[in-house]
Amino acid sequence: MANIVILMVAILVQFVYTDAITASGWTPAHATFYGGGDASGTMGGACGYGNLYSDGYGTNTAALSTALFNNGASCGQCFRLVCDLKSEPRWCVKGASVTITATNFCPPNNNLPSDNGGWCNPPRQHFDMAQPAFEKIGIYKRGIVPILYQRVPCVKRGGVRFTINGRDYFELVLITNVANAGSIQSMQIMGSKSKTWMSMSRNWGANWQSNAYLNGQSLSFKVTTTDGIVKVFSNVVPSNWAFGQTFSSSINF
Repeated sequence: MANIVILMVAILVQFVYTDAITASGWTPAHATFYGGGDASGTMGGACGYGNLYSDGYGTNTAALSTALFNNGASCGQCFRLVCDLKSEPRWCVKGASVTITATNFCPPNNNLPSDNGGWCNPPRQHFDMAQPAFEKIGIYKRGIVPILYQRVPCVKRGGVRFTINGRDYFELVLITNVANAGSIQSMQIMGSKSKTWMSMSRNWGANWQSNAYLNGQSLSFKVTTTDGIVKVFSNVVPSNWAFGQTFSSSINF
């Protein structure tokens, strides 16, 4: 991503208290893999995170089937996966687990049956994992393994990051490195001159848009995660910002 600037700033944080997300129970599903041994084929994706290496997501990622992806609302969520040893002892890595972040969408293939190639067809709950993550729990040669999964809190280093793309009268804000719930329910933006909170809409994945002219203003964001926690990132983007830059807060969820 060109012209990335990481700016650590002092943040005024406002809280609406709610319990943090806790690990869910275990649910059966299946997992396959894609992207090659170095996971280079997983870059980009339907959540819009771009380079997963530089953005801190690494190779422990997965594309979610329609039943899990929730039209992009699940982007950034974290899941712990284990191979179902009782079902497929030959093809499981015994005693292993892996925690992945949802970064992509696994589209359905209606030309194939859901039990023979159409693994991501509704209503199947399926994880198409980056190959290095898959090989931590399953045997490469098998290609598909039964798993058990649970939703878990995301653990991230550093603060929430905001990447400003778009052009005049159109701010496309990618939000990354979100801890705890990992996924975003809603966002609002405020310019230092307008001093009014404006609702943003989900453009795609983890990208949120505003159609206001905010050039030359410092920008603040009010972010609500899917577990109901609200935080305000005041003036996290300075007034001399430019499209294509990334700014990091000093706090996280």
